[in-house]
Amino acid sequence: MNALTAIIAEDEPLLRGELKEFLAELWPELAIRAEAGDGLAAVRALTEQMPHVLFLDIEMPGMSGLEVAQRASGKCHVVFVTAYDKYAVAAFEQGAVDYVMKPFSRERLGATIARLKQRMQAPPADLNGILQTLASTLGKRRDYLRWITASRGDSLHLITVDEICYFRADHKYTLVVTPDAEALIRRPLKALAEEVDPQSFWQIHRSALVNVNAIAGVDRDFRGHLNVRLKQRKETLPVGENYVHLFKQM
Repeated sequence: MNALTAIIAEDEPLLRGELKEFLAELWPELAIRAEAGDGLAAVRALTEQMPHVLFLDIEMPGMSGLEVAQRASGKCHVVFVTAYDKYAVAAFEQGAVDYVMKPFSRERLGATIARLKQRMQAPPADLNGILQTLASTLGKRRDYLRWITASRGDSLHLITVDEICYFRADHKYTLVVTPDAEALIRRPLKALAEEVDPQSFWQIHRSALVNVNAIAGVDRDFRGHLNVRLKQRKETLPVGENYVHLFKQM
C-alpha cells in the first residue's frame, strides 16, 4: 500500500502547527502533503494532492469547512476540527466522520487516529447527511456571503468577498471588481446587497456596492456630487443622493 497522506486545513497558524506536531508524534507514517489557511486553498490542495485524510476546520475564511467538505465527500476521509462541541457531536454521532476539539489533546487525537486507521479499509464516506445536519445547526446563525464563483472569459474563478473592491450592476449581470481584475456573475445587485455583510459593503448608488475597506476617501466634484476614491483602483465611484448620509462622518 502507498504511504498514507493528509492535508491540514486550519486558519490559525499556531493551531495548524500544533496539530501537525501531534500527528507527527502519534501517526508518524502519515505524510502531511499540504497545509491550508483558508477554504479556497483547501480546495486547491484537495485537487492537487488527492489525500487519504483531510483535517478540516469547520469555520474558515474564503469557503467554510462545510463547503470544502462537499468537495471532499466520497474522495477522502474527513476529520472535522472544531471549537464547537455541539457541531462536532452532531457530525460524530452519524459515524461517517470523526472530529478533534480545540484545544487539541493527545488522548482525543489518539482515539481519532485509531478509528481512522480502521476506516482506511473502506472507501471514504458520502458526507451529504452529515453536512445537512451541520448546515441546519449552523443555519441558526446569520452567515453572510463569503465567496462567489465568477467568469473571466471562458474560465470560472473563486473569489472571496474580502478581495472584492466593489460590485456594479451591468445590465443582466453584476460586475465584480478586484484590485487587478474584473469578472461577471449572473446575480443581480439587489440580491447581493442582501447577502453581503452590511458592515463591510455599503450600497453607495443604486448600481454599486463598495467594500468599506477598499475606500481611500471621498471627493466632491464641481457640481457638488460625491465620488468615492479607491485604494487599489484608479476609477472613482459616484455616490447617489440617497446614500450621501453614509459619508457625513468622513
